[in-house]
Amino acid sequence: MVLVQLVQGWTDGAGVNHAAGEMVDVDAVTLAQLQAEGIVGESGGGAGGGDGKEWVGPTSTNP
Repeated sequence: MVLVQLVQGWTDGAGVNHAAGEMVDVDAVTLAQLQAEGIVGESGGGAGGGDGKEWVGPTSTNP
């Protein structure tokens, strides 16, 4: 699972609406779809180290 910040609103596969700016946990396939649709960004104000780049890495190091 990957924690990402949405740059646009999105409705997940379960029908739950998520607002722009919300942090959501998604799998790698969903992440790729969201990136392709421009719903999550590659950079700019996301979670992470405060460097202006959105963190799209795993949410833990546990296997």
